[in-house]
Amino acid sequence: MTSRILVSLRVRATPRHAFDVFVNDIGLWWQPSALFGFTRRSRGTLAFEPEPGGRFTESYPDGSQFEIGMVTTWEPGSRLGFTWRQESFADDQITNVEVRFESVRDETRVTVEHLGWETVPVDNAARHSFPDGVFLLRHGEWWQQLLESLRTQITDH
Repeated sequence: MTSRILVSLRVRATPRHAFDVFVNDIGLWWQPSALFGFTRRSRGTLAFEPEPGGRFTESYPDGSQFEIGMVTTWEPGSRLGFTWRQESFADDQITNVEVRFESVRDETRVTVEHLGWETVPVDNAARHSFPDGVFLLRHGEWWQQLLESLRTQITDH
């Protein structure tokens, strides 16, 4: 069984503009979560290397970096895919995120699908011992907040 999170919302922008703000301005709209941080370090700056195989990283004020994942799909204005891991994950524990940008009249539906949580045991620090249903709900709520912040950034941009 696949554990997945699926959230979406509409933004007043073209798919290409929504994609560009998602990847280029992630440091402005991303709101870190006290529960779901990538590492135990202080908040860093997120960035994508803009190509398939590029890295998705969090950089810290001391110059260090944590590699969250790799870009698996880079289709500007259409789709972005990347792997996602947290510091507490074992090497074989990895999740995947796909973000779709779909034109709906004069808006764009931004959909985030975060798959693969079944590879991360409930007792892993990233899951805070939440049972699957509770964990997926809480993580989905955070993704929804992130998309709301993205919408605000697009509106202000």
